[in-house]
This record gives sequence, C-alpha cells and structure tokens, in this order.
Amino acid sequence: MVQNRSFKDYVSARFYNDLWDAVVDYVEHNHRTLDVSAYSVSEIDKAELSDLAITRVFVDDLPGMDIAFDILLEAELEISEIDRNRDRIAEVRQWFKISCKGDLSRNLDDFTILATEEYNYRDKQMKPMSDSLVPIIPKERLEAVAGDFLRRYYKEALREPMAIDPMVLAQRMGLSVHLQHITDDFSTFGQIFFIDCETEIYNKSTNSFETVQVEKGTIYVDPDAYFLRNLGSVNNTIVHECVHWELHRKAFELERLYNESVSKIQCETVGGIKNNHHEATDWMEWQANSLAPRIQMPLGMFKTKAFEFIKRFSKELGTSEVVEVMEPVIDALATFFGVSRLAAKIRMIDVGYEEAIGAFTYIDGRYIKPHTFKKGFLQRNQTFSISAEDAAIQSITNPNLMVVLEEYNFLFVDSHFVVDHPKYVTRDLFGRTALTNYARKHMDECCLVFDLSLRTGVRERYHRECFLNRDEGALISFDIVYSKGYQFAAPEKQIELLKKVVMEEAAIYNELPNNLSGSLKRLKDWRGVTFSELADRALINERTVRRIVNGEEPGSLNSIILICLALHLPPKISRHVIAQSQFSLSYSNENHIWYQFVLDHKYANTLDEIRTFLAERGAEPL
Repeated sequence: MVQNRSFKDYVSARFYNDLWDAVVDYVEHNHRTLDVSAYSVSEIDKAELSDLAITRVFVDDLPGMDIAFDILLEAELEISEIDRNRDRIAEVRQWFKISCKGDLSRNLDDFTILATEEYNYRDKQMKPMSDSLVPIIPKERLEAVAGDFLRRYYKEALREPMAIDPMVLAQRMGLSVHLQHITDDFSTFGQIFFIDCETEIYNKSTNSFETVQVEKGTIYVDPDAYFLRNLGSVNNTIVHECVHWELHRKAFELERLYNESVSKIQCETVGGIKNNHHEATDWMEWQANSLAPRIQMPLGMFKTKAFEFIKRFSKELGTSEVVEVMEPVIDALATFFGVSRLAAKIRMIDVGYEEAIGAFTYIDGRYIKPHTFKKGFLQRNQTFSISAEDAAIQSITNPNLMVVLEEYNFLFVDSHFVVDHPKYVTRDLFGRTALTNYARKHMDECCLVFDLSLRTGVRERYHRECFLNRDEGALISFDIVYSKGYQFAAPEKQIELLKKVVMEEAAIYNELPNNLSGSLKRLKDWRGVTFSELADRALINERTVRRIVNGEEPGSLNSIILICLALHLPPKISRHVIAQSQFSLSYSNENHIWYQFVLDHKYANTLDEIRTFLAERGAEPL
C-alpha cells in the first residue's frame, strides 16, 4: 500500500451526481419545511439547489465487507417566495446528511442511499472507521477489542492461562502460514496477502528473486526470524498478521479501488508497513502491534499468571519487594505465554506493575540494576536512565538542565543523575560509585527525569509502547531531552514557566486589531494551522472558513464560536474575536450560557469532546 487514501474523496468523485440528485429530490419534496430562514423570504414557495460540497463522511464498520456511511453535505440553496407583485429571492446554506451502504468486496457497485435528511445531529457510530477505512480504536478500548477477537477465534484462552498457538489461530481464521524467505536482507519478516496474485520471493539457494503464485489469506514468515530473533517474536509476527486480516481488509479494499495492483501488506523488521510512511498505515501498524500482545496475553489470564509467579519467586528468594523478583517473573511469563521478554515486560507495565519499567534495561552496553519509584510518577515517554553520551551533551547544551545542575549537587551514577548524598550514593565492593538500595527503590526522590523521543527512522506512534523498555536487543535508539526538572527547581523557576505562557498570550492579545478578519488571520498564524485543518476541526466547509477569515462574509455566531474553539483560543482572546463580529452571546439564552462556558473552560478540549459535553447538557449542537 503506497498512498494515504481518502474514502471521502472517492465518494465525492464517484457518487457526486447521485448525492446531488438525492438532495434535489429532498428539497423538491420538502422545500416548505426546510429549516432555513432569510430576511426577504418569510415563506418558501420554491427552493433550488445551486451548489453542493461534501464536507465529511462518517463510516461505520459492518459484518463482512459491508460498510454504512453518513455523508455530510453543505448545500447552497436559492429560496423564493412568490406573490402578485414580485418574487422575493434569497441564497441560504443548509447542511444535509445522506445515509448510505455498500459492499467493498463488490467495489461499492451496490452503493445504496438509505435516507436523506437535514443535518441536525450525528448518530452515534457503533464501530467507527477513519477516512482511510481503518477502524478507530482508542487506546482504552484495546483490551476490549482483543477480548472480542479471542471470543471469536480462541475463546479458551479467556477461561484459563495458556499460550496462544499462532498456527491454530491462523487456521481458525481460514489463513495459512508458510515459512518463506521474503527479502535478501531480512528487512521484511512478515507478509499477508489479501487477494490471489503473483509475488516475488527470495530464493536463498540461488541468491535471486523468483515469481510465484500465492493465494489470498496466505501469511509468509521469514524462517530466519527463528535464528535472528526468537520464538516469541515469530509467534507475535503471525498473530500480528492475523490482526491485519481481521481489521484492515477494508482499508486494503479502499486502496484497491484506487490501485488494482496492490495485493499485500509487508511488515518491516523494525516495525511499520514497508514502502509506506503515511498516517493510515501508521495507524494500522500501531493497532496490529498493540493488539497482538494483548491477544497473546489476555488481561485477566495474564494478571492471574503474573500474581502466581510473583508469589512463587518471592517465596523462593525470600523477599516481599516486587522489584526484586520482577526479572525472573518477566522471564517466566515470556516462557509460559510464548512471547519475547520485552513483550512480557511491556505487558507487566500495561497491567499496572510499574516495577517492570526498571527491569532488563541496558545502556552503554551495561546492565542497569532494576529500580522503581512512586506509582504514577513517570509518564510513558519518560525515564531516569540515560547514556553517558546523552548526559554529557545535555549537560552542556540544555539550559534547563544546566541551571539545575548548577544549583543542586547531582552525580551521574549508573546512568542516572542522582542527588549527591550518602542516602542515595554508595560504593560497591570494587570501590565504584553506585546507587544505594534505597535509591533504586525511590528513584522519584533522588533522580532527574528525562523525556524520550525517537531519533531513528521508526515512526513514534508505533514505538511509543517501547519507551522505557530498552532491552539488550532493541532496534530503537532515543534522543534524550531533559524534562524541565521543575520538581527540583526553586519555586521562582516554576513561576517563570507559567509567566512565559501568560506573557505570550498577552502579547498576542495586544497585537489583535479591532476587526474580525485581521484578528482571525493573526490567530490562525499564531496557531500554525491551515484553512483545511481549521475547516476539518470545526466541521465547516473550507471555502466558508476562508471567506470568514478573509472578511468576505460575516459567518454566523456558531461558525465564529467553532473557529475560536478549533483554534483553542484562551477566553480573553475568544471574547475579543466575538466582539469584533456582528454577533454576541446573551446570558438570557440558555444555549449561549453553555457556549460561553465551553469558550471559557473547555477551549483546550477537542471539538468532539465539546460537542459531547454540550449534548449531555441539552444545549443545541454547534
């Protein structure tokens, strides 16, 4: 797959005439009851469609290859009132929703319009999909999605702890797994085919590529994976491809609507989809990477087995400290579930054992002893442990770190910046400086925190789960950025950060002119968004947004509010914008009260969150 395809664009290109006819038919039969108004027209005797723009398409996943989708359109209508003297005519805009259905396996040749109506609200989607037909799965729903997957194909794994046999799983899904060399450099470890096709494979004995016929539902796994990686990684690869088959065939079929030659998904050795660096396939790979270990280690059964191993090793090692048994527990879980050590470690963190974060960490080629900290202290992209090279670079280039190191006494010990105090620093049997046992169990008390960001070509979303989990064989390198350190800085340093934000907003406010167009242009530049991004956030036609920002039309109160919220404007600035428009908010209007509330207290939220908030309180939708 080589493009980031848009279902909205495909629908617009292929079915525009059908949608036009549907709106024309609706307007013709319902013109007298249209929810539009104009100063010059009090009663609509006639309405004609003059322009139509497809704004959004909301897709709902259905069984098989069917999809249901609601198309939102902004229509320009010419309405008229006829009397004896003259016709009164006005141009108005109205939103329409057209509900449709189609089968992707039939190339949407069975496209059907189910209903056409004026748009007032959007029905809740049961299984929403993105514009690229990738399922929308919030992180908090990953466990539920993995559970549903297992109930369909491997329900016994939800009843008692067991290792998932990936070969059995693939067979139950109607897939076949073949060991096959795929590339000459092992850059691709897994591959799944969605249609019958010809493909090139690598013949290791002749050191050349050859063309073979392959059936849909075939998974190729490179046999070198057993030698270059480990059995747990191979098992994960097969489950990973099974997830692609289950969740991403519709995205694949959308690609085929554009490009009939595509036939497969190739998964790179370092993660990601080969030959693609676009948003949709990033999400597909993130989903497969996130769901595969949750399928292999179901939440309830994993917790049961983890508790069993913690109890066993605590007794054997004579300790009540979980951190002291974490490494043997992780290894035992990896062996039991047939997964890699890293996968078991990440799963332990997922289920709440933050003690696993400090286990099996290797930096500068050295093993870092397990360590722990107050629960919830670190975010997933933070660490206490950095390399000596990163420590040196940061200490002379990062002004925030330089200030903290100058004001407080820190030593760099065991890959950590630690407070220089006998409570935290000691010497080992060989006279080398080391962290005390107390320090290793209270890292939040004595060590500086660093942010992690990827510096390899690997896309961040995929490897976000790997932060804080750098093992000996990891294929990831990191940039280390000092995490402000305000918890160790004096109160005045904390005040400086807040002051910086407040001063920036004040400076922007003072620059705003006393007119709507000039203010919006300055604020749009400040936030660094395009017209397209602004329109997409606000759910307003891009042309309308441009006309409002450029001063070619006044817009409406709702559109001005939506633009303010889409730009996440602080209350004082949004009040200025509204004051420069032709509209105002009235505290005698209950809807306006709620609009002002979200402008003042919810402006940092997404518009989807704000719309949900308003709907729950009975306010009219924006």
